[in-house]
Amino acid sequence: MKKALVLEGGSLRSMFSAGVLDVFLEQGIDFNGAFGTSAGSLTLISFIAGQAGRTKRVNLNFAQEKDYVGYYTFLKNHSVFNFNYMFKEISDILIPLDREKFENSPCDFTATTTSCQTGKTVYHNKHTSSNIYKAIEAGSSMPILSPIINIDGEPYLDGGITDAAPYQKALDEGYDKIVLVLTREHGFLKSMPSPMLARLYAKHYSQYPQFFHALMNTSRMYERQMREIDRLEYEKRIFVIRPEKPVNVSRMERDTTKLLHLYEEGRQNAEKNLENLAQYFANK
Repeated sequence: MKKALVLEGGSLRSMFSAGVLDVFLEQGIDFNGAFGTSAGSLTLISFIAGQAGRTKRVNLNFAQEKDYVGYYTFLKNHSVFNFNYMFKEISDILIPLDREKFENSPCDFTATTTSCQTGKTVYHNKHTSSNIYKAIEAGSSMPILSPIINIDGEPYLDGGITDAAPYQKALDEGYDKIVLVLTREHGFLKSMPSPMLARLYAKHYSQYPQFFHALMNTSRMYERQMREIDRLEYEKRIFVIRPEKPVNVSRMERDTTKLLHLYEEGRQNAEKNLENLAQYFANK
């Protein structure tokens, strides 16, 4: 039986996912493969490295630091998240990521990005990507608020633009059991870009018309995926864990009390679902 773990993004709302995954680590629940979109990928690398509590520590320790997230780093680095700081100083020195364990883990890993050239989803596997950390950065880079990231000469941005939760990729790769962790409550839908934002997108990405089209279609894509997730969950083909109530944490949340509360909500949700999850794994 092949088991996959799939994570939606959501920037700092991924603290919910971090709580869920820490319970999985503590309970010895492992997976053959993991698929992440945007911040979901960032959360997964600590899970695959077996570092319970690492994502929680990083976000709580640095959410209020101007060099980590916010408009200071946007003005300084042209990105609201300082990925250079995240992947170097934090991951190598301050709260080290066990890169060797992540890279050599038997758990496969795939990060989701969107091609600026084609406006289509591109998946980056840790075994075949020329730079999986750069792929994670690209897949977590929000339009307008982050620069385009080039990998092997190709431009990429946020994977959530075209694939908010890559459960279909896991199905296509033949996984039998899929656990999907979402960061929004049931029934949440994304809004269409406002006319002003649409004009900004059109101007900013004028040389990438297919990417602009994908941006304008994101809310419809998300709605289709949420309907499909409901169907797959009803058919017991996937197991879904999501917040039970609306999440009041923003993408660039700096209130550590809110972040900790969301983390604890994720833990509680996972603990409550342990018995049902075991049953899902046991059923053929």
